[in-house]
Parts: sequence; structure tokens; C-alpha cells
Amino acid sequence: MDTPWGALPVSDAHVHFFSHRFFTTLADQKKASLDSVGSLLGWQLPAADPAQLAAAWIQELDRHGVSKAALIASVPGDQDSVIQAAAKFPDRFFGYMMVNPAAPDGDVANVERGIASGHIRGLCFFPAMHCYSIQDARLQKLLDLAAARPRTVAFVHCGVLSVGIRKKLGLPSLFDMRFSNPIDLHAVALRYPQIRFVVPHFGAGYFREALMLCDLCPNVYLDTSSSNSWMRYDESHLDLRAVFRRALDVAGPKRLLFGSDSSFFPRGWNAAVFDAQTKALYEIGITGEMAAAILHDNLQHLFS
Repeated sequence: MDTPWGALPVSDAHVHFFSHRFFTTLADQKKASLDSVGSLLGWQLPAADPAQLAAAWIQELDRHGVSKAALIASVPGDQDSVIQAAAKFPDRFFGYMMVNPAAPDGDVANVERGIASGHIRGLCFFPAMHCYSIQDARLQKLLDLAAARPRTVAFVHCGVLSVGIRKKLGLPSLFDMRFSNPIDLHAVALRYPQIRFVVPHFGAGYFREALMLCDLCPNVYLDTSSSNSWMRYDESHLDLRAVFRRALDVAGPKRLLFGSDSSFFPRGWNAAVFDAQTKALYEIGITGEMAAAILHDNLQHLFS
């Protein structure tokens, strides 16, 4: 892809796979038809076959010159959609599944099946969404499963959690911010040094705490995804350039993962996020080698 440093490979560490089952789950929660959900959103709803949505994403990534992407199943129990996508395009997708340790069986069976498929490379934890602590004993079985399969990452959402699609549909988001602090991950990351932990959005408002965590735990990575609107909460009036400077100073260029937080069609891949982030990185003077690491190489190395 063309970048300010010239042509560089680009991979995306954060793409939501809004499958047919994802929209069906939301329609059930709203007690509405799938067509009415589509009308309310003004989005293209995918076909029932996840392989068709996967093909649409491949076409979209090709159009922008993105070589690989981490696909996130965005409701618990939807791992089969991502598995089918990754199975169809194994050289282009890394499959991530959302897990809920607070579920009746702790989601152990789903994780076992997902990992056994060979196409799930990341477990996504949303403690505030599902109201549990990342230190909860119920996570041990899930993390043990991840630790037993080399190069399986644990994606842990911290900080502010706002799900735009739920707002659009008028669905409640009964999240609990008590479980959002990256510091809570410190003891867990130390206990599982063989697992790479990824904290998205620079900690989403807990930037200082996310940097402290990275400084203390070399197996913690930050993904850069979304508009990072959490910056408006920071009293030092951060902009993206300042965020990247501080993250590079603490975590270094090898533990930052570019992500777009893309999710739905017709918007497709969110090139505006890529443009804003590469502009900020170029303006602070990083080298082409550092840019290549953040934009592509680091994500590949997670799984190699």
C-alpha cells in the first residue's frame, strides 16, 4: 500500500466480522425483524453464509491493499462464522472469538471447539460488557487453553466501551466500568508469560495505566484502532502524535499493532483511520522500518 514512507505492506489487527448471526442476535434482543434492523441502521446485511461475507471483506481489503486482517466475532457464540471465514481464506484472516467467562459454563466448551478448529487465533475478553474481573478465577480455564496452544493471543478490552450499533438500535448497554482498568491485567499477564495480551485503543481512556502495564509486562501489546476519541478525556489535551510518541517511548515499535476497527458495509474498511494514524506517525518522524513493524510485521509475528 502507498504510505508516507513509500510502498509498505499493511495488515489490520482489528476488524469486526458483523455476520448474519451477529445481526440476528441483535434483532432477537430488539424483538424486531432482521429487515427492520437493517432499515434502522441503513447498512447492508450479510448473507447467511459467512463465506460470502468473507469474500466481500477480501474484495474490500484488496481494494485498499491490505494483506491480512484479524477478524473478530463480535458476539459470544459466533465463532463458527469467523472459523468459516478463516477456513476459506486462511492466508488472509486470523480468527478471533468473543468469549464470556460469566456464561453458565464459562464458555469453556465454545473455546475448546474454536481452538480445535485450528482457525481461532485470539480470545477476546470484554470484562465491562459481561461484568467480570479479568482476575476472576473463571478465566483460568480459558487462559490455560490459550496457553496450551502456542501463539494464541488474549485480546482484552479496557477503558471506555461504547457500542455504536446498540445505540442506533436503542438497545441498552449495561456495562460496568469497574472492570475496565488495564492495571487489573497486570498479575494475569505475569502469570501467563507465554500468552501475548493485546489491549485495544491504547486502553481507551486508561492510557497512563496501559503504558504502565506495557512497561511492566513485555507480553502486552497495544492496538491503535478506532478514532481514539477517548483522547478528549485526557487533561493534557493529547493528540494522536502525542499518543504515539508516548506509546513508542514505553512499549517501543515492536508492540504496537495498527488496527482500523472496521465493521460494516457499505463503509467497509475504514481508510480514514489509517490515513490519520500514518499521518501522525510520519509527522513524529518514525522510520520506514518502524512504520512497517506497526502497520504489518508485528501482527504477523504474533502468530509466527
